[in-house]
Amino acid sequence: MKETLLIEKLIEISSGEKVSFHTPGHKFGKMFAKLKCDRILENLTIIDTTELTGTDNLHQPTGIIKKAQENAAEAFNSDETFFLVNGSTAGVYAMIMSAIEPGNKIIIGRDCHQSVINALILGDIQPIYIYPEVDVQNGITLGISPEKVEALIVEHKEIKAVLITYPTYYGIASDLKKITEIAHKYDKLMLVDGAHGAHLGLSEKLPITPMECGVDAVVESTHKTLPSLTQSSMLHIKGNRIDREKLRFMLRVHQSSSPSYILMASLDLATNIYKEKGNYLMDNLLYNIREFKNRIKNVEGVTLLDEKITERNSVEAIDQTKIYIKLRGILGSRFEQVLRKDYAIQMEMSNEKGVLGITSIANEKEDFSKLAIAIEKIYQNYSKEQNSEGTWKSLITNNNCYLYSTVPKCIYAPRKAYYMKKKPISLKKSVGLVCGESIIPYPPGIPLIVAGELIREDTVNRIQQIKREKTKLLGMKDTNMEYIEIIHTNEVK
Repeated sequence: MKETLLIEKLIEISSGEKVSFHTPGHKFGKMFAKLKCDRILENLTIIDTTELTGTDNLHQPTGIIKKAQENAAEAFNSDETFFLVNGSTAGVYAMIMSAIEPGNKIIIGRDCHQSVINALILGDIQPIYIYPEVDVQNGITLGISPEKVEALIVEHKEIKAVLITYPTYYGIASDLKKITEIAHKYDKLMLVDGAHGAHLGLSEKLPITPMECGVDAVVESTHKTLPSLTQSSMLHIKGNRIDREKLRFMLRVHQSSSPSYILMASLDLATNIYKEKGNYLMDNLLYNIREFKNRIKNVEGVTLLDEKITERNSVEAIDQTKIYIKLRGILGSRFEQVLRKDYAIQMEMSNEKGVLGITSIANEKEDFSKLAIAIEKIYQNYSKEQNSEGTWKSLITNNNCYLYSTVPKCIYAPRKAYYMKKKPISLKKSVGLVCGESIIPYPPGIPLIVAGELIREDTVNRIQQIKREKTKLLGMKDTNMEYIEIIHTNEVK
């Protein structure tokens, strides 16, 4: 066959010995091979079917899909679980739009995923942002204080729900149990974007699960940290505060009417692995992570994000399956590039300070050994490297994550901003104008600025820095990052 470009590229990328510290959680299928269930997935076309006699229907399950979802609910300690075949994004849309009517308000962590902002646009919902604590030294946002949540609820009594990310991309866990108690005390719904926490129930050494905290609903990306296929996720419900019929309707709206049986089957398989082998595999993973950290923690120039971070007021716990590493004198983007090109190790992402690895129960001891060796060699080879601007150390800029903890002034609500007329203007001349597009560094997919907010000088500086670092940026119409869309109106001066 000719011109099968995507297939050829994917085969090229997956060939050879590569170490995955990125999603999906099955790590190039190693999880399935390890448990000798790869035969099930050898020929996916055999199980690629549609709604037939005996195959049930995701949107009105009465047979095998219903049973599979019930098995998942039992495994993940929910009252009801829904399979998601359009990713966690569809689950976030359905969760928010079934819980909150148009025109109402919701408290949202500013470090939210872009899908949350998009749900506000779709549902005409007004955000009240709450800002996480910031760790400037490590270049990351931390947790959200329960006291801040309560203060905002008291100030904005009209809000209908609270939504936070738990755990964060970097594994930071706020005191979700206390935040949930506060939300319920004021008769507010507690919603969670748990995209990076599907695995938390596998060990008491990990942060407690949202279901254990008593939240009303959580969306979890099973494919990120457990062995299901990309785009397959779950929505877990606890209690009766959310109208289930509205939720089912919203799931039908936001999911395909031809749901993938391959994705649903992978969720069923992931549930089985979770129940039968999950605890054992997680114990092994955590042991290997401890051994890895003990090996490299004394390497000159290495800094790890570890349990000490829980001393910060906003941090209740840390997910040890996330590995954040800084190497003194080396930009995070360069660190990630060298790991990939020279050592065939792919991390999840990098920021200007360091690199983030997402591990799963599919990772093995050898993976961590290869990473440790690579880190030792990289520091020796690159820490003193010079370039036209001086040493690597001189290239490390002041951290900009404070942009997620200080609010740009909101002039227009997200939905109104989306439908207003816009025009491009030079980025350099945009300070003080109203942004007409949501600008999102990806990963991790956390909005830098949302359409309808006032553009500040620090926002412009950050976009220019992202351009220099050649980091991926979503949302800007001008992919060269020279021009920014602003709202074209005489109402703003």
